[in-house]
Formats: sequence, structure tokens, C-alpha cells
Amino acid sequence: MFAELSQSMAALSFIDIFNFCVFITFTCCYTYQLYYVFVVLTRKAPVRKAERNHRYAVMIAARNERAVIGDLIGSIRNQNYPAELIDVFVIADNCTDDTAAIARNAGATVFTRHNTQKVGKGYALDYGLKAIWQEFPDNDYEAYFVFDADNVLDVNYFREMNKTFDSGAKASTSYRNSKNFDSNWISAGYGVWFLREAKFLNQARITLNTSCAVSGTGFFIAADVLKDAGGWKWHLLTEDIEFSASSITDGMRIEYCPTAVLYDEQPTNFRDSWNQRFRWAKGFYQVFAHYALGLAKGMFTNERGHRFACYDMLMTIAPGMLLSIISIVFNAIILVLSFTGVMSTGVAVASSISSIFFCLFNYFMFMFVFGVLTTFVEWNNIRASKARKIGSMFTFPFFMLTYIPIALVALVKKATWKPIAHTISVDVAEFAETAEVSDNKVGA
Repeated sequence: MFAELSQSMAALSFIDIFNFCVFITFTCCYTYQLYYVFVVLTRKAPVRKAERNHRYAVMIAARNERAVIGDLIGSIRNQNYPAELIDVFVIADNCTDDTAAIARNAGATVFTRHNTQKVGKGYALDYGLKAIWQEFPDNDYEAYFVFDADNVLDVNYFREMNKTFDSGAKASTSYRNSKNFDSNWISAGYGVWFLREAKFLNQARITLNTSCAVSGTGFFIAADVLKDAGGWKWHLLTEDIEFSASSITDGMRIEYCPTAVLYDEQPTNFRDSWNQRFRWAKGFYQVFAHYALGLAKGMFTNERGHRFACYDMLMTIAPGMLLSIISIVFNAIILVLSFTGVMSTGVAVASSISSIFFCLFNYFMFMFVFGVLTTFVEWNNIRASKARKIGSMFTFPFFMLTYIPIALVALVKKATWKPIAHTISVDVAEFAETAEVSDNKVGA
């Protein structure tokens, strides 16, 4: 009797200690992001001014994007910025439709690429960048912008980003909004996530004068940075995060422009969403494997102003969700052992069930709070009905919970780039009207 009680107490102690250690580790690593929220709510982001206009090249890697490529180029041509200072280059990458023809008719210079061995956005950007250097060596572009074909830009986008570049930024990302937030709970989930990233991560970072992170689309990189790199050398599944980790490791600061607004199309069906986020999860694992050591070292060896940026970037690429997965899997194993009789203790079963529930509940509530906070703070910037905005507060945590199986599968399954169809064409003039209203509010 005494031996069985001791065994039960030992099992309880071990399970509780393990789960407590996981919880404390996660809390210690990511509590600083709560301070980011406080910074955003209590301090204004720095305001940039430009002394002169600079010359830019735009690179758009596009694969079978006939439905949307014209909208993006149209929004670039409609900018409140000297048109002669922006040249648009489209890399028609393994296209089987008339994307190239539509892009040419819209006024872009098109490079056609056919390579089924080196597949991915990074390879397409490298091809396009080197083609620009070879065919337009005298154009003296000062920075290169990167957009996805499904994007649409606020009419003041280049004017605002020019202020950031003129202030000395070597790279900068922008405010990423959604052009189809209202489609369903999946697109709304993406929309809230990117708004949260822009507002409560990148805006806090520039306010605190640390480095931001490039996220997929809507950013520029200074020409001398790309020249020194010898082209676009970042070819992992998430080339944007790889560029961010590589740059911060080397001590380069990435800026953020909260007044440069980009609208992005989000997936609307779960299969496309799974494929995309599965690739992202696998890409984050790749970046972590390649750059975690360098970032950890940079926390102590980089210049004083860049040390925290290394820590922040390390936490960004670190598989933080794995802590939750580890806790859930560990407790699930305890349950299996208990139910099969290998570990006969009702106390262990109760402890494991409560730990799994506690882990999932805390993750759900954390995402719910962030979803509510982001939606209310960004209410006027979300292009959706009131019902969708309110509903997204409740569906966002469920959307984020689906990341758990995605992250788990990404540990063991190989990922390849898979195209996602973009079909939502928008009226560029509609976005221009929205931008004018927003610009008036900023000026007020």
C-alpha cells in the first residue's frame, strides 16, 4: 500500500515538474512581447521625413497570376510618387498561362524563367535581380522592392517607404493588411495575424529602436546590400525570414514603415492554408537550424544596440510552439501508458489530462486576447463587415490552434513549394479612395 502511494506521488511529481518547467520556459522566453503591447499602446512610432525622392526597382515573382498581376502593377502606376523613379520587373516563373503578356501590357518589364529543379520564390528573385543587373546596368537603382503578385498598394505606399529609405534604412518592411479579410474565418485568421505582427511586433520594435523582421512581401532592400550578397542568396522555404535572420546576425537593422499600407490576398480554403502554413513551419525549422547559433552568439558579441535584436529574432524563429507540442505529446504518452496498464496510477492520468487541457486552454486564451486587442485597435483599418470583425475575435484562436498539428507534421514530413491560386481582383481606385481618407487622418 505504502509502495503504491509512493509510486503515485513520484509519478505525480515528475509529471507536474515537467509541465511546470515547460510553462516557465515559455513564459520567460516570450513575456517581453507583452511589453511590446504596452509600448504600442502608450508611445507613438517615430515619424520619418524625406529630403529627396530615390529611384527604385520593383521585383514581382509570379507563377500563373493572370487574375491579379494587372491590379498590382496598376496600383504601382497609380502612386503619389514620381512614376519615372519606379521601374517594375516581373519574373514570370514557370508560368503556363498569359501572366507575362498581361504584365507587359500593364507596363512591366518581364523576364521569363523556366526551371523545374530550383523551385521557389528565392530562386526566381535571384534570377530577376541578376537579369536587371545585366540588362539595365546604368539604371542605378538605389533599392529593390519585393511584392507578391496578389498584392495591391495604397497610393501613398512609395511616398511613405521613401521616407524610411531616405532616413538611412538598409531594409524595411511595411504595414500588411488584407484585401479579403471578409471572405471567411480562414482569411480573417490570416488578416488578424498579420495585423498583429505589424502593430504589436514591428511597430514596437521601431519604437524601441531595435530591428524588425521582413514577412513575405511588401519590403525593400538597399541595392548595396544585394550587391554585397552577390544576388538573392536566401533560398530556404521561408526566404524572407532567412533574410531577416541573416541580416540581424550580421548586425544590420531592418526598419518598419507603419504608414506604407499593402493589401494581401489570403487563402480561403483549409487545404491551401494547410499547405502554405506547413511550408512556413518547415521553413522556420530550417532557418532555426541555420541561424540559431549565430543569433545566440550575436546576443553577446554584436554591438550593444543589436544584441536584443538577436534575441528577439531568435525567439521569432525558435519553434516556440514545440514547447506546447512537447507538453501535449508527453502527457498523451503518460495517458497511453496508464490506460495500457504499464503505468497504473489514476493520479497520473488526472494530472496528464489536466495538463493537456491547461496547455490548450492557455494557448487558446492567449490568442483570443491578442485577437480581440488587435481587432479593436485596428478596427477602422480592417476592410470587412462589423459581423466579420466581431466573429474573427472568436474564430482567430481556433485558426491558430490548427498550427499545432501543422507544426508537428512539419517536424517529420518533407515540404515542397506548392502554388496557391489567387483569384480576387480588386478595383485599384477603391483602395486609392481608402488611402486618401487614411492620409487625411494622419495629417490631422
